[in-house]
Amino acid sequence: MSQPVRIKDQWAEGRLFVSRSVIGMTLVFLLSATLVAQLVWLQIIRHDYFLDQAQGNRVRRDPIPASRGLIRDRHGTIMVDNQPTYQLELIREQTPNLEDTLTRLQALGMLNTEQLDQARRAIKARRIFDSVPIRLNLSDEEIGRFAVHRHEFQGVDLRTRQTRHYPFGQLGVHAFGYVSAINEEELKKLDRASYAGTTLMGKLGVEAAYEDPLHGRNGYSEILVNAQGRSVERQGAYHPVLKSEPPVAGRDLMLSIDLPAQRAAEEGLGDRRGAVVALDPSNGDVLVLASRPGFDPGAFGRGLTRAEYATLTENIDKPLLNRALRGAYPSGSTIKPAMALAGLHYGVLDPDKREFCSGEFHLPRSAHMYREGKGGKHGGVNLVDAIAVSCDVYFYSLAATLGVDRIANFLSPFGLGQLSGIDISGERPGLLPTPQWKKKIFKHPADQVWFPGETVNLGVGQGYLQVTPLQLAVMVSVIANRGHSFQPRLLTGLLDAEGKVTPVESVKRPDVDGVTSEQWDIVLQGMIGATTRGTAAAIGRGSSYPIAGKTGTAQVFSIAQNQKVSARIENERLRDHSWFIAFAPADKPRIAIAVLVENGGFGASVAAPIAKRVMDAYLKMDTGVPPT
Repeated sequence: MSQPVRIKDQWAEGRLFVSRSVIGMTLVFLLSATLVAQLVWLQIIRHDYFLDQAQGNRVRRDPIPASRGLIRDRHGTIMVDNQPTYQLELIREQTPNLEDTLTRLQALGMLNTEQLDQARRAIKARRIFDSVPIRLNLSDEEIGRFAVHRHEFQGVDLRTRQTRHYPFGQLGVHAFGYVSAINEEELKKLDRASYAGTTLMGKLGVEAAYEDPLHGRNGYSEILVNAQGRSVERQGAYHPVLKSEPPVAGRDLMLSIDLPAQRAAEEGLGDRRGAVVALDPSNGDVLVLASRPGFDPGAFGRGLTRAEYATLTENIDKPLLNRALRGAYPSGSTIKPAMALAGLHYGVLDPDKREFCSGEFHLPRSAHMYREGKGGKHGGVNLVDAIAVSCDVYFYSLAATLGVDRIANFLSPFGLGQLSGIDISGERPGLLPTPQWKKKIFKHPADQVWFPGETVNLGVGQGYLQVTPLQLAVMVSVIANRGHSFQPRLLTGLLDAEGKVTPVESVKRPDVDGVTSEQWDIVLQGMIGATTRGTAAAIGRGSSYPIAGKTGTAQVFSIAQNQKVSARIENERLRDHSWFIAFAPADKPRIAIAVLVENGGFGASVAAPIAKRVMDAYLKMDTGVPPT
């Protein structure tokens, strides 16, 4: 059977062809209309805008970093300033092959392996049109080497910038702080426009705390560039009107630091580990903030290698540690004047009654012996004598009578166990222990019990008590000012370009209430006694001004009951810490000071002479002798 043959339908095929042609023409028309509309939009409607954009490709806006504000001491002496330097900068959008460029810079000796990695991270963290510093503080030899090959590195150029200069080196480094390169995390938080062209920012101390006023406001300058990003005078007939805006320099900081006293403190500490903090009791001005050992702040601005940074962080002496704010130690006997005031305030002692010091103290129904320092025996002493000769037995008994709760409540307004509110970061609160604290900190029930012996130790500044040199300076300032005090502050004013100073007001701390004038007098007599006939008589002898002071020797480790107190400690880092607190002149206090020497031994022989040296330097300044 034959298959049916399909007859071709020419009419249907014609209709299909026409419909497809209409659809095709419609699409062509729509696409053409869209293209024409877009051309009209770009060439006519938005002509001026895109013309400016195109011309902007030939006009580059270069940021002009503002000059960073200077840092001055209380007499106007410049402690931190700026100096010009050359650095190597790269603009990613003008660099055809970034990796090849970096590799060739390394081969030229402009970058080492570590700097190469840092450069990659910095470039990726910035916008493609930002000028990114990849090498800071170039030497003359490096500048000359790159200048010869400059034409080979498209998008890379030498720029003149300012870097931080510390004319006194390490002096006051923990107070002033340092600047270093802005990292990726900081870039996420910063206003990039404000920091365009800025390489460094404050990272510690005053440099960090007052970054905003120090930074100033950047300006800009428009320059004509060619396709390679190099500046040119003209491009053909194109003569743009170039704009510029000058930067506004950062404001100078007027600090409370006294340069001669600061120098005296650091020279007094020498190579020993320790700290000195001196305050003006009348307003909280920090006259001295010294911590040793220190470090070179300029090295951070130049850029530290990993090896150099490791040398600082792994150093057993911890040069990066600000001992004045962050070093926490037992206070030793420096706590005794405040303890005496607590006893007077609560009425648990008669200041004139003479107590017998046999060199030992026992709690009732306890065989444990609490010994007098250095194995001494003071015989009969009243309160003034007990402060002057630093009688431990007297204060063991006083602490046991007061009890831990009354001690903690009374000492807290003196600034112990809390932040002082100083205007730079990094301060530690120390520890003023209580039974509630012990329950919170220890997990085992047996360890949560507060024992009477711990109160006895607290009475002479041992046990769990931890203080910073700054806290003891605040405490002695409170005593000097008879219960009144101010938050410690380094910034006293802001100086603008016209020489006008905007002062910063002092901030009052809560007063110590409930202590009578007669009670303050009794403690003052004891502290004057310490520098005239007591533990610190050596520094008071021949002094041209009266000094009220108190020595302290804080144990680093406990001595067994059957071990001699005078047993020699071979390991230097296990020896007692040396403390001294004082204010002077005793009748009209102008300076209150706390000195710590780690593992220095007896406070009178090590810390007290340093304090006297600082007080001499400051009080001579206060009488009009010009700074040196």
